[in-house]
Amino acid sequence: MPDLVEPAGPACGYSVVVPMHNEEAHVEPLYAQLVAAMDGLGDSYELIFVDDGSADATFALLTQLAERDSRVRAMRLKKNFGQTAALAAGFDHAAGEILIAMDADLRSSPMEIPLLLDKLGEGYDLVVGWRRDRRHEGVLRTWPSTVANWLLAKLSGVPLHDFGSTFKVIHREVVRGLHLYGDQHRFIPVLASWLGARMAEVPVSDSPRQFGKSHYGLGRMLRVPFDLITIKFLRHYRTRPLQFFGPLALAGLGAGTALLVYELARSFFSDARFVAPHAAVVVLGVLLFLAGWQSLAMGLVAELLVRNHFTAGQEPIYQVERIVRAASLTRSAR
Repeated sequence: MPDLVEPAGPACGYSVVVPMHNEEAHVEPLYAQLVAAMDGLGDSYELIFVDDGSADATFALLTQLAERDSRVRAMRLKKNFGQTAALAAGFDHAAGEILIAMDADLRSSPMEIPLLLDKLGEGYDLVVGWRRDRRHEGVLRTWPSTVANWLLAKLSGVPLHDFGSTFKVIHREVVRGLHLYGDQHRFIPVLASWLGARMAEVPVSDSPRQFGKSHYGLGRMLRVPFDLITIKFLRHYRTRPLQFFGPLALAGLGAGTALLVYELARSFFSDARFVAPHAAVVVLGVLLFLAGWQSLAMGLVAELLVRNHFTAGQEPIYQVERIVRAASLTRSAR
C-alpha cells in the first residue's frame, strides 16, 4: 500500500474504476454511458478515471470532467506503470462499498453493469464479465485466448472462462485483501479465490474497438506461458516455496553424490585408467551436486522473501502525480 493515500471521498454505494492510457477519443462517450448506467441504479456513486501516464489529451479531458461533475475523480500517475498499478491506484482511493472495474475502450458496455450487480446480489463476492462472443477478433486471437483461459482454469482451480476480462464487480472487503503487483490484474479472481471469495461470471457483450489502437498485441500472447507457470507456482507454493525447491535440491544432491561416490569407488577398487568418459561422469556429478545446493539456497531465500512479504510493508507499485476532484486540484506528496 502507498505511504500516503488521498483521503477517499464520502462513502458511497459504488466506485467505478477505469484505467486509461492514451484514450482521449473514449473519454466523453465513456463518461456519458457510465453516467447513464449508474444513474439508473438509484444509489450514490463515483467515477474514478486513472490516467496511466498518457501522452495525449486524456488527462486534460478528464480534468474538465472532474471540474464540472463532483462525482468524477481524475487521477494521473507519474508515468506509465501498467494496468495492474492503475487499477490498484483506483482501488486504493475508492470510497464505494462495491467496486466496478472496466476498460476504457467501450468494448464492454457500461449499460451491462446492472447484470453483474444483480449476480453479485445473489451472495457472491466477485462477479466477472465473460466476453463469450469474440468472433470479431478473428480465430488467431480467440483460439489462443480460449486455450490459455482453459489452462488457467485447470491450473488455478478457478472455473472461469475469461481471465483476461477487466469488467468486474467486487465487494470492497475482497479488494482490501489483495496485494497486486506486476501483471496480476489478470489474476484477481484467482487471488480472491485463495482468500475464500465466492465468485461467478455473467456473459456480456464484446464490441470491436471504436477509436484508437488496442494496447494488447502479440506480446501479451507470448506472456501466456509465463502466466501459466506463475499461477501454478502461486497456487501450490506461494507460502511454502521450499517445498518446491527442496525436492529439486534433494534430487541434484542425491544424483551428484551417487555419481561421485561411484567414480571414487570404481577408481579405488579397479585398475582401470581414468579416461575421458569417466571424467565426464565426474563433471556431471559435480554439476548436479552444485545445482542441488543452488536449489536449496534458492528455496531458503524464497522462504525469507515470503516471510518478509507477510511481515513488512509493501513498496508502492505506483506514484500519483495529480488528483482532480470537483473544482480543486490536489497534488500528492509522493
